[in-house]
Amino acid sequence: MGPRRKNVKPCSANREGSESAKADEPKDYMNQLSHEVLCHIFRYLPLQDIMCMECLSRKLKEAVTLYLRVVKVVDLCAGRWWEYMPTGFTDSSFLTLLRKMPDIEQLYGLHPRYLERRRVRGHEAFSIPGVLEALQACPNLLGVETSHLELVEAIWTYMPQVHILGKFRNRNGAFPIPPENKLKIPIGAKIQTLHLVGVNVPEIPCIPMLRHLYLKWVRLTKPQPFKDFLCISLRTFVMRNCAGPTNSLKYVPLVTGLASARNLEHLELVRVPFLGGLIQHVVEDSWRSGGFRNLHTIVLGACKNALEVDLGYLIITAARRLHEVRIQPSLTKDGVFSALKMAELEFPQFETLHLGYVDEFLLQCKMTNGDLVKYGLADVVENPGIITDIGMKAVNEVFSCIKYLVIYNCPHLHNPNNWITDHSRWTRLVDLTLVRCHAIKLDSFSQFIELLPSLEFISLDQMFREPPKGCARVGLSAGTGIGVSSALVSNQNSNNDNDNNNNHQNNNNPNIHHNNHQHPNDQNEENELRQDGQAEGQQIAAEALNEMEEVAPEEGMAAGQGHNDVPAHSQAVVPMEVDEEQAGPSGIQPVVKAAPITVHDSDSEDEEENMGTRACITNNIAQNYSDGEEKSRDPVETKEPSEVTKPRPRQTTKRKRTADKSTSTSDPVIEDDHVQVLTLKSKNLVGITLTNCGITDLVLKDCPKMMFIHATRCRVLKHLKVENAPVVNRFDYAQCKKLNMDQVLDQILRMPPERNRIIYLRPMQQVDTLTLEQKIFSGPYPYHICIIHEFSNPPNVRNKVRIRSWMDTIANINQELIKYEFFPEATRTEEDLKKYTKYPWGRDIYTLEGIVDGAPYSMITDFPWLRSLRTAEPNSYARYDFEDDERTTIYAPRRKGQLSADICMETIGEEISELRQMKKGVFQRVVAIFIHYCDVNGEPVEDDYI
Repeated sequence: MGPRRKNVKPCSANREGSESAKADEPKDYMNQLSHEVLCHIFRYLPLQDIMCMECLSRKLKEAVTLYLRVVKVVDLCAGRWWEYMPTGFTDSSFLTLLRKMPDIEQLYGLHPRYLERRRVRGHEAFSIPGVLEALQACPNLLGVETSHLELVEAIWTYMPQVHILGKFRNRNGAFPIPPENKLKIPIGAKIQTLHLVGVNVPEIPCIPMLRHLYLKWVRLTKPQPFKDFLCISLRTFVMRNCAGPTNSLKYVPLVTGLASARNLEHLELVRVPFLGGLIQHVVEDSWRSGGFRNLHTIVLGACKNALEVDLGYLIITAARRLHEVRIQPSLTKDGVFSALKMAELEFPQFETLHLGYVDEFLLQCKMTNGDLVKYGLADVVENPGIITDIGMKAVNEVFSCIKYLVIYNCPHLHNPNNWITDHSRWTRLVDLTLVRCHAIKLDSFSQFIELLPSLEFISLDQMFREPPKGCARVGLSAGTGIGVSSALVSNQNSNNDNDNNNNHQNNNNPNIHHNNHQHPNDQNEENELRQDGQAEGQQIAAEALNEMEEVAPEEGMAAGQGHNDVPAHSQAVVPMEVDEEQAGPSGIQPVVKAAPITVHDSDSEDEEENMGTRACITNNIAQNYSDGEEKSRDPVETKEPSEVTKPRPRQTTKRKRTADKSTSTSDPVIEDDHVQVLTLKSKNLVGITLTNCGITDLVLKDCPKMMFIHATRCRVLKHLKVENAPVVNRFDYAQCKKLNMDQVLDQILRMPPERNRIIYLRPMQQVDTLTLEQKIFSGPYPYHICIIHEFSNPPNVRNKVRIRSWMDTIANINQELIKYEFFPEATRTEEDLKKYTKYPWGRDIYTLEGIVDGAPYSMITDFPWLRSLRTAEPNSYARYDFEDDERTTIYAPRRKGQLSADICMETIGEEISELRQMKKGVFQRVVAIFIHYCDVNGEPVEDDYI
């Protein structure tokens, strides 16, 4: 035996130490809770988190098992229907999971990222048969939510008693339709919402439970896909750009089936070639039983055969509940609203009207109409809407409660101020959007805006375009291209804008091509004109111009007649170069210089402009302009009449942009941009958005509630004048080539300091930043100013958001100090400038430079609350990487979590004390100038944020 070990009693000090160590250990509160409480907590946790607790402790594993045993509703995606379920599942693991939930009734979030079509022996995978086996192991299962096409079809086939929960949306939809996207819908499928995009479907059968059916880019493969269509519970039916039967008779069961859905509220038919007049007859047959009576939204777009009576009958039937109507261009006519006016109905809930509606896909699609037809879509070419000012008067007389008005591509609208009459006051109009209505006159539009008492938002896209260069020399009026010559042809002069309304709809000219001879790209073409109208316009233009003193006799002869006295309309037109940029359907586009295109009957603004342009071409005065560069060209000699048809080579030279005072139309001239001023005067206007507009000046005359201005790709927009708009605080100018930044900034900074203001600029030319900073910080502006230089490309919107938040924080600090700390309020006037003539005239200017989100980023500011930037010399520049400094919480409060002015004031307490002792004042308001340099090379960068 070895020696006996001596037992030593632990001393009290050690015992105290061990007890304190135990006290310091964190307590396991979870294991102290009962199973019942734990199960109650699990109800608020995602399934994935619950399953992770199984391995933490024995008690938690028991609680998880108990919870799964009684749970009835499970969501595999934690309530996020757009997510995918967790990866890593196999057939066996999914079966194991569901077997743990014997009482489950509803399974949500069954959105696998990928499923095998069939099992492979010896290979552990996640497959459709495996999922079905697991679902069939749940005896109480009532419904499943999924987005997988093959899986939902398998459930319908093998588990027909199971409902498809929520909204079924397939996730891999595209156009052209992927061949693997197929779905066969059985009769009586247990589903309430079916949302199909880019899917091949044989037919739409009878589905009594179905409430919402959305079909986009769906190919219906059976010859009679609506033969059994009957969905009596339907509330929403949307069919957009689907490939189906070309025979319009085969859509009869579809329309009659829709009439049987008494609760139908939302009806959208886009590019559905149903039989013209069909809806009228179905409405007449079903209105007593409530067919279409509960509609609140009606959309007809690019429906080839749709007639005015079809639309009118739907609107009249649904008058009591109608909220919104979108009308395709071919139905956007005066007669529709005249007929509705005669019906003397009331539309108490009506709010939204879209005239000339074209589906977004058709606007943005790069395919031609012929390409779309190849993929099975209906053959449709839309003319512009032909509604006139007379029709617009009737619009508000019919829909007196209208709040939201959108008008797209209606070239026969001229004078909006004439839309207002004693019976048409537009008193409730809140939001106005105009797109490509080129004939609307700028001064009339300004008057119209002033007369709208409730208007808050204006959106203008491709409006008030620039008149062709040189056309003012021969009497062509600005904006519309209509002048002496074309006025003689079209009667569209300002004194008699609507007298020829009937001519648009009932043209008896036998020489005009009708809709069966349509150009496939008509909808997006910028050269729409009638062949005969074009010829007549050229001939009359030449005759009119011959009478003017400035026209050379031989030029008039060349334009008016050809070889052997052949009439002008039989001559080919000289293909001339035109301005390299023009507003098109999708923005500023390069013009394709090609031979003239003969297009079908379409009274449009482009016809009028083309007539005006031809008049200019006849006199050889068209020049080719690009930004900063003008091209002169030799006059076309007319030694032989036949030579007029041949394009001649032209020399190009750089020229200074000057106004040539010469009066000879044969002399080459250099014109400045035609001045087009949009003047806004409105009591309630909140904001205006301008895109691709041809205005040069924006004047805020009297807009007491105006808050924002957005201008994008306005090529000739140069100036801003603010007469009275005290609360406007957001200015966005993006990709406006000719913007006078100095003038715009000076105008904004001279506004009375009633609000913090942020100015977002994306110039398209190089900026002399030092000169710009010197001008701004040397100006008499009553604000603290911050200039941010952002160089991210592609653009990063996060910094813009950070600066806006940070700017508000700085202003809040200043207002606290003025209000509660009795700080003097600073002033800065023209008199102050005389005292401090040297830049930056006594102010502390600070500069930050660094890398934010991988892009260079710098800031120059006179904000006083920046202790980390203070230097011995107040006017020197301090540089540092402000991402690494903990005290930069003032600059990006959202990043560090310091959103409160109170917290920031604690950080800068020392500076506050110093400034108080110096009796130095602060400004209440702040201006941030955010300059983004991604477009300075002259090429616009694509950006989803503008």
